[in-house]
Amino acid sequence: MKALFSKSLILYALGILIIEAITGAILSQTVDNLFVLISVLLIEYIILLLILLHVFDKYIKPIKKATKTVDQLVQGNYRARIHHPVNGSIGILSNKINSLARSLSELSIHEQLQAEQLSTVIDNTESGLVLIDEKGFIHLVNRKFISMFGKTTKDYVGYILYDVLDSEKIHQVVQETFLYEKNVKGSITHYKDSEKSYLEIVGAPIFNEKNMLRGAVLVIYDITELKNLELMRKDFVANVSHELKTPITSIKGFTETLMDGAMNEEHSNEQFLEIIYQESNRLQLLVEDLLTLSSLERDGLQLVITEVDLSSLVKEIVPMIRHQAEQHQIEFHANVEENLFIQADKDKVKQVILNLLNNAISYTPAKGEITLTIEETKDFLQIQVRDTGIGMSLDVLPRIFERFYRVDKARSRNTGGTGLGLAIVKHIMEVHGGKITVKSELNKGSLFSVYFPKQV
Repeated sequence: MKALFSKSLILYALGILIIEAITGAILSQTVDNLFVLISVLLIEYIILLLILLHVFDKYIKPIKKATKTVDQLVQGNYRARIHHPVNGSIGILSNKINSLARSLSELSIHEQLQAEQLSTVIDNTESGLVLIDEKGFIHLVNRKFISMFGKTTKDYVGYILYDVLDSEKIHQVVQETFLYEKNVKGSITHYKDSEKSYLEIVGAPIFNEKNMLRGAVLVIYDITELKNLELMRKDFVANVSHELKTPITSIKGFTETLMDGAMNEEHSNEQFLEIIYQESNRLQLLVEDLLTLSSLERDGLQLVITEVDLSSLVKEIVPMIRHQAEQHQIEFHANVEENLFIQADKDKVKQVILNLLNNAISYTPAKGEITLTIEETKDFLQIQVRDTGIGMSLDVLPRIFERFYRVDKARSRNTGGTGLGLAIVKHIMEVHGGKITVKSELNKGSLFSVYFPKQV
């Protein structure tokens, strides 16, 4: 039947002619009148041809169209449809095929949408992803992986993992994932363009429905920030321990000296008590700064926002700073515009100004100058502290806001600094939504500028 329906209408007509010729040859044996014979054959041919046309149009042509439509659906063209007005079983078949085509089209669109969503999720995840089969060939890498290891997707997909990644630790994770058929973790120190990063690799096996191993997924996490935070925490603990150890050792040592009999010597007694007082005061300042820093770094810090009159605030600060400057033989100037108001936490603003000025005093030698300038800009209120101190080289500028970092450790300790002042200033500016900048030149001085937004 299939071969029959695949023939064209002309072939069917030729077939009828052959049948007519055979019929004519048979009838010629009984019919003597040639005209009657031709008339009968012609009428028979016309009737058979009309029947053929009817059958072809109602059955053969729709089936051919249905076959062609199904072929297109098999090839993935889900937009193919049968457009032929027929009824009966052939019409039902056509409607079913069209309904199937619509369902396949909707399913294809849905799958395409899901594939695009999955691809978007994979490409925008913050972890590197690598999909490999049981033979070690890479089938997928995402954008994060490319940013970690460089090159392009074409340099990885289709290649064996061991040929395109030279990390022995990654090789080991993959091998153990296949060997033990369970999740395996590992970590590496990775270098890209001289930049150091820490990566954690997790290998997860992939099984089919028969629980047979088909491949593995490598998930690569960038834990550089966590490592750095861990190092900062360790350094912070070490620094705090060191800073606390020095005054405690001094207090304990001189107290023991006094207890051993030095308290009976009037001169030594006063000298040792003065040292104990200074060290205990230094210890108190350190603890207070640590508590302040801890408070600023705590989530949910509540600022006490009020309207701050900076002119009045500076008048409270200037006498104390001028006294300290005179003790160090430093000339102090204050240039503050009148009627300057901002919405901020008054105590925190005061602490910013005091810390910047105390820092300037600590690093400015005798006969130097310190200038405090407060003025208004379009969006910010700008506070600047300029000094003619020892200054800083460009390589240390990124570190000056670190806790306990000192440009000149001996000078800072001699002036009672805790090494936390600038770190506190930075955190205060961050919680206010402001910023701090610094310009400095070695042996020529520094300029610290903080910008408080007019509205917090």
